[in-house]
Amino acid sequence: MENTRRRGAALEADLLDAAWAELRAVGYARLTMEGVAARARTGKQVLYRRWANRAELVVAALRHRQGGSMADQVPDTGSLREDVLSVLRQMAERQRDIGQDVVHGVLAEIGEPRVEVFEIMREVMTTVLERAAARGEIPTADVPPRIMTLPTDLVRNEIVMRSEPLTEATLTEIVDEIFLPLVSRG
Repeated sequence: MENTRRRGAALEADLLDAAWAELRAVGYARLTMEGVAARARTGKQVLYRRWANRAELVVAALRHRQGGSMADQVPDTGSLREDVLSVLRQMAERQRDIGQDVVHGVLAEIGEPRVEVFEIMREVMTTVLERAAARGEIPTADVPPRIMTLPTDLVRNEIVMRSEPLTEATLTEIVDEIFLPLVSRG
């Protein structure tokens, strides 16, 4: 008899696909580790060995579905403005993709790993600013951390505080009227 036991990356991909399918089928409020495990044809202990709770599982499923963390996909358009807009568009697209109820549910439950999100966005913005400084678009990439992550922090605030999806006008306003004037001054 052939051993069909799933392991490693194949198992994790199956678990994340099952989590995404279950999320889409029942919504975040009704999502359970038991439901995901049943959909993946495994035991819930297999899930708990990898993710502490459903919020961590949903974040992992989103990253899996989106092809990884945003830090793995830092835009390089050749323009600071377009790079920052691209980052903000990715954030807005992820919000639209998962829905406001999932965003609020994950933020309410995730707890300490939220720090990881801030570090990821700091890493993304550091890369964007270093490239812009190397191209001569800004005097230096050495900007205060609060300014560095200001656009992503403002988008995150918009996502949490508003019920409607972000508009291109909002993203453009954040970049053109707030962020670029701060990093362009010499």
